[in-house]
Amino acid sequence: MKIKRAAVYVRVSTLDQQTDLQETELREYCERRGWKYVLYRDHGQSGARENRPALTEMMKDIRKRKIDVIVIWALDRLARSLKHLLTIAEECKTLGVDIVCLKQNIDTTLPAGRLTFQVLGAVAEFEREMLRERVRSGMAAAKRAGKRIGRPALRHFSTKEIERVRSLRAEGRSVRQLAKELGTTQWMIAKLSATPRPLNVM
Repeated sequence: MKIKRAAVYVRVSTLDQQTDLQETELREYCERRGWKYVLYRDHGQSGARENRPALTEMMKDIRKRKIDVIVIWALDRLARSLKHLLTIAEECKTLGVDIVCLKQNIDTTLPAGRLTFQVLGAVAEFEREMLRERVRSGMAAAKRAGKRIGRPALRHFSTKEIERVRSLRAEGRSVRQLAKELGTTQWMIAKLSATPRPLNVM
């Protein structure tokens, strides 16, 4: 049976705090389960910060498939916001990395604990759907108020201008030259060259 490689992650928010208690419990836990472990320690790092040195290093090792399970003392040691926790949990699930949390009694290495990933995944999807709904509602309200949605047009092209673009392209003028001359994008010049009616630059 393959020995699991554990990432023991500990964190304290201020420099005068120590991680000793967390480390002792987590080391003992890994030893009881026969796991090899590597310690990742963020000292004096707020949980509100997503870019913490040890956390960043741990996530890199997880993506390199060097870690099989994250072992933490409490969920708030790993992430303070639900959004950040869900992001980490989803990535771990995708990469096949388990999470063990002693304080909250979470252990996704066990069948009963795998429900945690499903619950967190459902919450993450709910959060995304709520965000999409807020965006849709905001756009609908803006349209009702007569506001333009999306980026404003760089400029409008008349039928005469489109004919000129086509003529210059036929003479060998490059898309890049015409885009620069007319103040638009190369993509739009290519579209104008093949479009029978005026288009707006988006």
